[in-house]
Amino acid sequence: MRTFIIAAILAIVPGMVQAQDLGLQIGTVAPAAKVHTLDGKDADLAQYIGKTPAVIEFWATWCPNCAELEPTLLAVSKKYAKQVKFVGVAVSVNESPARVKAFVAKHGLPGDQYFDTKGDATGAYDVPATSYVVVIDKKGKIVYTGLGGKQDLEAAIKKAL
Repeated sequence: MRTFIIAAILAIVPGMVQAQDLGLQIGTVAPAAKVHTLDGKDADLAQYIGKTPAVIEFWATWCPNCAELEPTLLAVSKKYAKQVKFVGVAVSVNESPARVKAFVAKHGLPGDQYFDTKGDATGAYDVPATSYVVVIDKKGKIVYTGLGGKQDLEAAIKKAL
């Protein structure tokens, strides 16, 4: 009964669901996670935690929401490149490192790009779907999570600065 009431309220007032209702909790410390460079070398997202603000996007070449979010991501990366580290994590579903590498080069995606070969990062970050963005402040705490092609990344970045 309780689930039905919550579902009914959300259907009546769709604006109640915030981007931060998905994935990791705001205020928690971002987790470490094993990934691979697009050349196949081992890496860990821990290298971005607790040093400088970071924007991490979990994406895929085939994701329409990621394509919609791309211009926003490119714009904020140009504006905040000196203050914020931008990181892309390509999910491994229907992808290959070579395909991702070609896509990154063609689209000029910002920052460091990785491939989540075994799903370690998507699991650690509780990624609900592609186009999931996590913004981390310089202390390593999560200040924003969002999903979809329309996200106010500038406002999220300002929370991290």
